[in-house]
Amino acid sequence: MTRRRAVMTGGAAVAAVGLGAAVATTASAGETSASAVSATSSATPSAAASSPSGEVCYRLTSETTEGPYYIDADKIRKDITEDREGIPMTLRLKVIDSESCKPLAKAAVDIWHCDALGIYSGYESSSGGGGGIPPTDAPTGTPPTDAPTDAPTGAPPGGGHQEPTDDERYLRGTQLTDRHGFVEFTTVFPGWYRGRCVHIHTKVHVGGKLTDAGYEGGHTCHTGQLFFAEEAVLAAAEVAPYNTSTTERTTLDEDGIYPGNGAQGGLLNLTYRKGRIGRGVVGSLTLGVDPDATHDGTDL
Repeated sequence: MTRRRAVMTGGAAVAAVGLGAAVATTASAGETSASAVSATSSATPSAAASSPSGEVCYRLTSETTEGPYYIDADKIRKDITEDREGIPMTLRLKVIDSESCKPLAKAAVDIWHCDALGIYSGYESSSGGGGGIPPTDAPTGTPPTDAPTDAPTGAPPGGGHQEPTDDERYLRGTQLTDRHGFVEFTTVFPGWYRGRCVHIHTKVHVGGKLTDAGYEGGHTCHTGQLFFAEEAVLAAAEVAPYNTSTTERTTLDEDGIYPGNGAQGGLLNLTYRKGRIGRGVVGSLTLGVDPDATHDGTDL
């Protein structure tokens, strides 16, 4: 049994709450209204089943690599923003047992992601972001074939964990699901870095407990990534500070880690005001996991 520690800086369980009538978090793919636009994707019929209550649940949410920038359950908190600039984002996740469709209470959910310019806390000197107003003679299009081979390119396919290089911990947090399986995080819309599309990393841990030292024990039953529809990313790229990034962007279809299977693969349901994404985004998804399995992101 692995030991997991965290510094407790906030409440452990938070139920999902509404943000106002102007944002419709239950909008479906392609559905729009006068006040909101939603970018989303649904699981295919073969990948989903209905619970007795009629709620759609996934057989299993796709497992993906952990990536190089994971720091074990560093802070238990809802608001992970700290001093990072960017489009405000509320992330609502529900964790269910993929077999029974029942919510998993007291599961520890980690999330971590880069800031608006592609930088990860704990790895500021090695993560591959870039920002600032580009010079007028900046190169455009595909990088030359003789580009440096040691440039940061995001997460290697096999994980390749790296040890932290600094003490920063923004845009990282852990919470326990409530009795309905929900957690909610306050963060910012992630940016991008070379070689990866826009994404958020996540882990789900079960079997542990909160102690004076934080969350300890148990095992990791899910390691995945949450993805963003191109429509939303393109809209965000027009807003400061995202519009100062000089890093070439990888699209969702070009990404080598996104499994391409919609919501089952981690594609978020995103809701925001049409033409005004800078005012905020709500992202939501149900994660179907096997609480008896162990998936730490290195087993792929």
